[in-house]
Amino acid sequence: MSEQKPAIRTISFVGLGLIGASLLRAFRLSQPAGVNRLFMKGYDPSFSEKERLEVLSLGLDRFETDKKALYDADLIVLAAPVQVNIGLLDEIREYAASPLLVTDVSSTKALIAEKARELGIPFIGMHPMAGREQQGFRAAHEELLRGKTVILCDNGAFLDGQGGQELMELLESAGCRTMLMDPVSHDRIVANISHLPQLLSTLLINYCEENIAASGPGFATLARLSGSSWSIWQDIVLTNSGNIAAELERFAGELLSLSSDVKNENIEGLASRFSNANRLYETLKELHKP
Repeated sequence: MSEQKPAIRTISFVGLGLIGASLLRAFRLSQPAGVNRLFMKGYDPSFSEKERLEVLSLGLDRFETDKKALYDADLIVLAAPVQVNIGLLDEIREYAASPLLVTDVSSTKALIAEKARELGIPFIGMHPMAGREQQGFRAAHEELLRGKTVILCDNGAFLDGQGGQELMELLESAGCRTMLMDPVSHDRIVANISHLPQLLSTLLINYCEENIAASGPGFATLARLSGSSWSIWQDIVLTNSGNIAAELERFAGELLSLSSDVKNENIEGLASRFSNANRLYETLKELHKP
């Protein structure tokens, strides 16, 4: 009996920014042993002629400007901003004869998963929980994803197929940890542990603007996310506004409760908050050990 042929032999990246290019590098350098070399092509509308040549050094085989050729792939990775990725599904339906699998690296999943379902496109949402303040392919590195969690959102049982299994193998061979959840739960959870921290960091540095010259490294740590670009976050907020607003409102209640504890010198309550936070921080360090 002959061995089963790989389902994923060609990959197209639509968007070659920080995450897309880092994923490209990770797949190129860490594909499973014994697998035939992947052919990877990509496109980014913002690239100059110089950048089109430069990105080939990351492991891209071809910078592809022809849409029909771009979408002729076993795996299509949408790595543009969220709302652009949603719009690209219409192009895939128009140009791709029968894509084996489409995925994306967007920070929200419910809207794009629903659109893919409506169009009949085999889709697995993918959210690498990684990033840095610097943007663009020049800041990309395969180590950006190593040891990081990649959330996979599959509401069509596509992970059970050969393509889905090979996608999992590619991620795991690149050193990623995978976690499964449905798209709606994903958006609710990341509003809490990703979108809320971003907006709190932005709010904090703006609130403390007059005093940042006197700040220390602790403040800089808390304010690190304030360096993130609004051009990235605009789509995230617009595609998850309900969940984010709910988290902000709940957190505002927690701030009021903390303010009351401080004002009333509730030492026992404050000590309990610190003790629980210390315990959770130890858990966090264990989760993110290299």
